[in-house]
This record gives sequence, structure tokens and C-alpha cells, in this order.
Amino acid sequence: MTKQIAAFGEVVMRMQVPGHEHLSQANTLNYSFSGTGVNVTSALTRFGHTGHLISTLPLNPLGDAAVSHLLKLGISQSYIYRSGDYIRMYFLENGFGTRPSRVTNSSRQESSFNVAPVDTYDFEMIAKEIDIAHLCGITLAMNDHIRKQMKRFATAVKENGGTVVFDCNYRPGLWGESGYEEAKPYYEEMLHLADIVMMNEKDARFILGMETMETESKAQLMDLIPSVAEKYNNLIIAGTHRTVNSDNTHSLRGYLYKNQAFTFSEARTFSVLDRIGAGDAYTSGIVHAEIEGFTPENAVSFATTAGMLAHTVVGDTPMATVNEIYSAMEESVGDVER
Repeated sequence: MTKQIAAFGEVVMRMQVPGHEHLSQANTLNYSFSGTGVNVTSALTRFGHTGHLISTLPLNPLGDAAVSHLLKLGISQSYIYRSGDYIRMYFLENGFGTRPSRVTNSSRQESSFNVAPVDTYDFEMIAKEIDIAHLCGITLAMNDHIRKQMKRFATAVKENGGTVVFDCNYRPGLWGESGYEEAKPYYEEMLHLADIVMMNEKDARFILGMETMETESKAQLMDLIPSVAEKYNNLIIAGTHRTVNSDNTHSLRGYLYKNQAFTFSEARTFSVLDRIGAGDAYTSGIVHAEIEGFTPENAVSFATTAGMLAHTVVGDTPMATVNEIYSAMEESVGDVER
């Protein structure tokens, strides 16, 4: 079943330090374009849906390069607007062993997306043309102007009978000091509008201020997430738990809360080539599984496997096809319903 999916968010220019050098060591950088909305819509396009990005790019060669990249990913240009001079950049230093990867943001508030005039997007018209809207906490962290646009878009989608997907994606570096306190009311607004939510127990505890007597992460999750779903009337809440192992491999376990029941995937253990964007792969897997009517067991297995495969390619954007995900699932757990 093919769906029209639109994400509201900015295109980000990724400046990657080659190898595992520090930014202060390197003399060259490799660039590409990404962003949560880019990653999710591109992945869903690979799954057979039509992916749209609602965004503004600079009216200069930087914007031209970004448009060329979006075209290569198969993302529709219908809701891409051009104005301004800047694009947000982030600089990625690849971690190794015990040293984590590091992201440094630049040109954030001056980007064309963040300064686009309030009447740039006709959200009411767009909401009539799509089935599913994707929004995320990284965009929510930008400014009040963008937050109002997010709420307007989500409201229009709901009024037209569409589905709203909200990924909490809280980034401390984007909110600054007292970030959780500042973020809470905006997150609550989005949660009230969301049908599908991507989050875990840390989001419930730190952003929403919820309390639990449990100490282990899975127990906290099972204690808090049902209360979130009930309070905000969310149909689905999903997310992952990650473990970094002593041999530098990672283990990923997905969960899905639907119809007042939890479903957990088997833990998938793998080596990591590039970690950025794996959460977007998991989100796209959950959305696709819901569109296709997967059982909860197959949905969480599909999404977790999509997240695992995203670690095996360079760049933020997931590249796996449905068949590649099925193949990886079968290698681990045998046949799958489809």
C-alpha cells in the first residue's frame, strides 16, 4: 500500500572528518546532505512510498547541491522552497573505541529554513495531499517561529484525517541550559497531536518529568510508556535500547507499545561503520510496518533490522531496501510473514 509521506524539517550539510581524526588534526572534510526528515522520507521512498520534504534551501550553489542530493535520494521536490543564503552544517568527528563520535553544529539559527517567512508553507493545502506527516524534536529545538509552524502543520494533518509521527529526538546541545524545563511544554503540545511517537524511558523521565521507582531501563520503560500513551492518546509508541559492548560492537533491541501491550525484538549485535541516522531507519521501519499491517512481532523485528543495517553504510541516510531488510531478518530469525 503506497502512501504519501511528508516531513517538515531542514536539510543539513554534514561535514565529516576523514577516518578517525579530530577536527583539529584534519586538513580536508567530506560533505553530504541529510537531516531527520531527509533520512525518514528517503528510507520510506525506498520502501515504495512517495516521500516529500517540506523545507527551505538557500538560493545559491549550496542549495543547488542539496537539491541535487535530494533528487538522487528520490525525495519529491513539491514542497521545497528556495530563499536566503545559509544552510545548517554539522561537523562530524568519528569516534573509535572508548572515544565517542562528536557532532558540532554551525549556522543553525541563520539557516534558510529557520528564517523562512511565516507564509512560506501552505500547510492546509499540503495536509490535504498527504497521508502521513513526520516531525521531530530536532526541529522543535530551533525557535518559536518553527515551533508554531510545526503545530500548525500537525493540526492541519489531524483535521484532514492524516497520521502524525513525532520523534522526540531530544538533543541537549540544541536546547542549552535548563533544556528539559524549556522543552517540556513544546513536547507536550506535539505529543497531544501525535499518533505514532518515537521515544524511550529517558524521554519520559527527563523531558516529561515522570517518576518511577524502577532502576533498570526496560523496567522503567514498561512502567512509564503506558502512562504516556494514555495521557497523550498515542496509538503507538516505539523506540530502541542500545548497548555498546566491550569488543566495540553494538547491540540494538527495539520495542513497540500498541493496543496496551509491549513487543520487544531480539537483540541484534553488529559492528558499526557509521552510527548517525540509525534512529531514523528504525522510525521508517515502524511507519512502513504500520502502513502494511505487520504483526507487532514482525514490525519491531523489521524496524530493528532496518536500524542495524543503517550502521553498515557511510552517511546519515538509510539505504536498505525492503528485500535487504527481509534477507537480514531471515538470516537471524528464520522466515517472516509478508
